[in-house]
Amino acid sequence: MFILYNLLTALAHIVEIVLTILYWLILIRALISWVNPDPLNPIVQFLYSTTEPILAPLRKWLPFSYRSGIDFSPLIAFLIIIFLKSFLVSTLIDLAFRLR
Repeated sequence: MFILYNLLTALAHIVEIVLTILYWLILIRALISWVNPDPLNPIVQFLYSTTEPILAPLRKWLPFSYRSGIDFSPLIAFLIIIFLKSFLVSTLIDLAFRLR
């Protein structure tokens, strides 16, 4: 059972790292959007291509954000990421410890 324990612990750490990286990418994209970046810049293109698959579905659920001029999708994405980090990662680690 120690193999399953190690697998779940490693999976929990990988999920936590991926969610943390995603959090920072969304934050950087939100901050860069305030200064009207050059869309041909490779860094801006990378930020848009990695975060748009997450933010676009959230924008469909938040139609009021376009009327107010403020995009609330990064805020909703932050809340989802924080929830996943506290719930999913903790659950995987607790499950791994029970299997030890």
